[in-house]
Amino acid sequence: MGIAVVRNRLPSVPPPVLFVLSGISMYAGAAIAVGLFSVASPAGVAWLRCLGAAVVLLAWRRPPRSAWTGRAFLLAGAFGIVTAGMNVLFYEAIARLPLGTAVALEFAGPVVVAAFGSRTRRDVLALLLVAAGVVAIADVRLEGSLLGVLFALGAAAAWAGYILLGKRVAVGGNGIDGLAVGFAVGTVVLSPLALGTGAVWGSPRLLLLGIGVGVLSTVVPYALDQVVLRKAGQARFALLLALLPVTAGLVGFLWLRQIPTLPEAIGTLAVVAGVALRSPGKRDDSAPL
Repeated sequence: MGIAVVRNRLPSVPPPVLFVLSGISMYAGAAIAVGLFSVASPAGVAWLRCLGAAVVLLAWRRPPRSAWTGRAFLLAGAFGIVTAGMNVLFYEAIARLPLGTAVALEFAGPVVVAAFGSRTRRDVLALLLVAAGVVAIADVRLEGSLLGVLFALGAAAAWAGYILLGKRVAVGGNGIDGLAVGFAVGTVVLSPLALGTGAVWGSPRLLLLGIGVGVLSTVVPYALDQVVLRKAGQARFALLLALLPVTAGLVGFLWLRQIPTLPEAIGTLAVVAGVALRSPGKRDDSAPL
């Protein structure tokens, strides 16, 4: 009954509000993940996120047999592995960098894809703004956490792969069923990372938090994003993506007490401007999972 009420009321909520709620859920999950790094490795927590998302999505969608065979399965599997790898790199980054800083660096991926995909003056300017922001952030982080910067840029590259594969899954896959299959494949392929989660399995509370990370950072944002896409369309959705680095910075400040330096704040604002400026394609598949 409660789920039906929420589902009926969601369409009446303004798209920016839904998008901010999506971002808060996504990065609240990341903040919980940071809290688990003391008992599990960042890569292990990323695997738990993948496991949690797979369990919930499989229980919700129950993909038909056709989703587990042929080209659709191969696409979904590749998509799931790349997405899981992106999450591993991102979690390794936020173990070493403030949340808002890591998210700003990660946004280099989709902006580069947009710029090289259209090559309009607008996208070139967006790329220059993001590049300037990345340089500003990296300049103050290279000495303190070079590895964190490299992990964040690795996550950006994986995000670019996620976008390219996401378009193919959307065309030749099975929608959310494909997403469920993909996360299941990613969970199995990256299962060796479960070795870094040992302490979590001895505590029901920690295990629930680990699975909850997958729900907060993947399932809830994805569901809300679908509502926003239907209400706002692709162009406005792409513009709303600029809210994500700001949301991540606020969550990092309020939840983790992470205060950005002046160059980091300026760099993040440059990234936000670049994300807002970039031209949306016919279809925007750049929302992270």
